[in-house]
Amino acid sequence: MEEESALDGNTQQGGMQFDLEISLLYLGKDCSFLEKVREISRLFFRSPVEEKKKCLRAGDDVEGYGRNPVHNGHALLMTDTRRRLLKMGYKNPVLLLHPLGGFTKADDVPLAWRMKQHQKVLEDGVLDPENTVVSIFPSPMHYLGPTEVQWHAKARINAGANFYIVGRDPAGMGHPVEKRDLYDADHDKKVLSMAPGLERLNILPFKVAAYDKKQQKMEFFDPSRPQDFLFISGTKMRTLAKNNESPPDGFMCLGGWEVYVQYYESLAANDSGRVPQPIPA
Repeated sequence: MEEESALDGNTQQGGMQFDLEISLLYLGKDCSFLEKVREISRLFFRSPVEEKKKCLRAGDDVEGYGRNPVHNGHALLMTDTRRRLLKMGYKNPVLLLHPLGGFTKADDVPLAWRMKQHQKVLEDGVLDPENTVVSIFPSPMHYLGPTEVQWHAKARINAGANFYIVGRDPAGMGHPVEKRDLYDADHDKKVLSMAPGLERLNILPFKVAAYDKKQQKMEFFDPSRPQDFLFISGTKMRTLAKNNESPPDGFMCLGGWEVYVQYYESLAANDSGRVPQPIPA
């Protein structure tokens, strides 16, 4: 097995700058090595056909979801989607919780820790294990905006999804030069509504959730009383976890937040020269 690649310098992708020297890379390995890779991958990944079979056994229709540690705002969106589908007459909608298993940015939470956090979310009953399928999506995050949104949607069709919850990832893609988002917040919905091959996928818009200070829980944002809502960004969430501080009650289940804090404690241990502890079993 041999591969040759040439890379160009000063490349921008997803608002990130890469300085790459032109180089040639040759890789050689006995092909039997691939069998070992496949053997290991079967422990963590299912093929699209296997995903479909599992979902069809569990229920009638499937909705898809993406990445990041799950807080109660995400769970609210997912459980509300199930409620809406039941109201529409579907017998048993099943949530496909499909975290990315490939490359992500350096400041993203690694897959192993995200899987541990998802497990706590299910154990604490934030999501119902009876109608939730958790499976790793073996794809890197390229931060390609609308192009990547289409890839994610089509991949979830292959996994058996009939409904797809659309977030605002393209809006989070920064402009490479100017200090602004590159896309509108609803750009992904527009792209998916026009993309060839996605006609059979029902696109579900992302409803904005925020922390309701009066009710002390995550709720869908009510524009008639904006002063009652607190938006906790990913940056704010990471800062709280790094400082071993707690978010407001009702933002994330306790077990899930403890995993999040443990991850940043492991980074601090590594920075201090101590050997980081393995992920708790």
